[in-house]
Amino acid sequence: MNTFLIIIAFVCLVVGIIGSVAPGLPGPPLSWIGLLLAGFTPWVSTSTTLLIVTAAVAVVITVFDYVMPSVSTKRFGGSKHGIWGCNIGLIVSFIGLPFGPTGLFGLVFWPFAGAFIGEYIKNQDFQPALRAAWGAFVGFLSGTLMKVVYCIALLVVVIVAMV
Repeated sequence: MNTFLIIIAFVCLVVGIIGSVAPGLPGPPLSWIGLLLAGFTPWVSTSTTLLIVTAAVAVVITVFDYVMPSVSTKRFGGSKHGIWGCNIGLIVSFIGLPFGPTGLFGLVFWPFAGAFIGEYIKNQDFQPALRAAWGAFVGFLSGTLMKVVYCIALLVVVIVAMV
């Protein structure tokens, strides 16, 4: 049973890393489940505090990942129009096929396009619109990087605990 649990834990941890960059897979929650399952084996010792803190971090990172493109759009000079465009683009990216590019490309493209269109409608100027769209892209990359680092950190914690 312990061998089965550790195998499932490692599958969750690895799929969590993949899910940090692949759409449709909740990377941080999957990695946290891997940590939790590994903690049920005699080879990995996890404290309640570690599990609570890492669960809270997983929730914060997951929420932050969805908010980051809009926040970054604003930090790059986007107006409410650009932020709304980014948010609409994010929703469109989740809807999928009827609206064109999907998958990882769609998750990057639609918020970028939405921020650009929203900002262009407001200013009728290419440069501010492109800057706001770039902010959406930077926000997406920031959120993805946070998820990947978190998931790799949990994998390292489990591996180090086993050694």
